Amino acid sequence: MPRIERRAEVVWEGNVARGRGLLTSGSNAFSELPLTLATRIGAPEGHTSPEELVASAHAGCYAMSLTNELVRLGRTPERVEVSATCVMDEVGDRHLVVASQLEVRASVGEIDDETFLAAVSEADTGCPISALIRASAEVRIDASLV
Repeated sequence: MPRIERRAEVVWEGNVARGRGLLTSGSNAFSELPLTLATRIGAPEGHTSPEELVASAHAGCYAMSLTNELVRLGRTPERVEVSATCVMDEVGDRHLVVASQLEVRASVGEIDDETFLAAVSEADTGCPISALIRASAEVRIDASLV
């Protein structure tokens, strides 16, 4: 696979407490998503946050990685659902992402739990976003067949 580069841009106006940012992806898949500190630490109110974007990236990357592992085993899944929760907490005098929790539900014909859970583990190892998060935080996975 060739080197991959993706880009996003934020334009921020004002101070951090009362200011506002607009996030746009380089692909224009999304444009001018609003960011504010108030909605980052409180109710989202239709705005996104860096933590939500990390959760989105982790869920998408892991879903592709698990699908790849299952296909490698000759078990094309009917459906893979991944929900990610990015957890940020106070650590000392700052905030850090401390964990990403994945909830995985998959419908895969003719696979036993042991083989499925081995694929879940291999998918985590092969997921670049899991590796990125694991560099400074914990990745937890709750996976089951449906």
